[in-house]
Amino acid sequence: QGMIPNRFPEGMGDDEPDYNTVDATLWFFAALYRYLRYSGDFDLAREVWDSLKEVISWHRKGTRYGIRVTDDGLLRAGEDGVQLTWMDAKVGDWVVTPRQGKPVEINALWYNALRTMAWIGGRLGEDADAADYHALADGVARQFEDLFWNEDGGCLYDVVDDDGRADSSVRPNQILALSLPFPLFLPGNDRARRIFKTVDDQLFTPAGLRSLSSRDPAYRPHYGGPPLNRDGAYHQGTVWSWLLGPFITALVRLHGTDGRRRGRTILEGFESHLMQAGLGSISEIFDGDRPHSPRGCVAQAWSVGELLRAYCEDVLGHHPSGDVAGRPVE
Repeated sequence: QGMIPNRFPEGMGDDEPDYNTVDATLWFFAALYRYLRYSGDFDLAREVWDSLKEVISWHRKGTRYGIRVTDDGLLRAGEDGVQLTWMDAKVGDWVVTPRQGKPVEINALWYNALRTMAWIGGRLGEDADAADYHALADGVARQFEDLFWNEDGGCLYDVVDDDGRADSSVRPNQILALSLPFPLFLPGNDRARRIFKTVDDQLFTPAGLRSLSSRDPAYRPHYGGPPLNRDGAYHQGTVWSWLLGPFITALVRLHGTDGRRRGRTILEGFESHLMQAGLGSISEIFDGDRPHSPRGCVAQAWSVGELLRAYCEDVLGHHPSGDVAGRPVE
């Protein structure tokens, strides 16, 4: 049904994969785009083209867990009691961060999936399909800014529910609208600068980005104690180091050489941490308040992977030349 599994629960008495995620499939498009930019392996692109088209088709008409494109061209997801985004903490019947509706990062990823399809289609000679995907992406770009822009906060709403109610919680998910291969706001756009400043002022720490602004009444500064306490803080202020990857990408896009210098300084700050928890690796999470003690897994793949990517691509500048900027909102 056009989805990539969230996990394969091997050894748990059930061989059926779990599909309870909305973002894994969309991240696949971002990964494929980068792979093709680096490798030029369009034989693979041709091999998977029909499957990619089927994925987009399923998302447009609707697939599991209420994932579907609505009349405005944006993607909504979710059912009661089901957590589909990466902020998926749940304790019993308590959904800690309910994000049913249209999450901001999911729609940034959806936009990127459509631009990626248009880009691949153009290189495979599938010009009619490419034009269709560009048209869909253009519509998403127009609706995205109208729906998610929070003028009072100088940032993007985190999620807009099915009744049109917007969640003004300041969370890091909005940074993906600036950092993905096809950004929704150009670096010179005033709203791009305001989004980044809000994230920088309220969420940035030397260990990563807070999952919720420290100014929010629901902010939980420490991760520890029994499962109820830990899961209650997991995405309510706990710092996630993987988010520094998109943060540094946006930083360099907006601030050029000065951003690159700051990005290097941020990443060099992890040198001492390599001897702190999991030797030679980077922890999953950190406390929201100083001294930002490491918590969770002592070695987390996406923490390591995103910081390495940001260092190689953004600080050192080792990326394919002529990256496509898409057609972001002016």
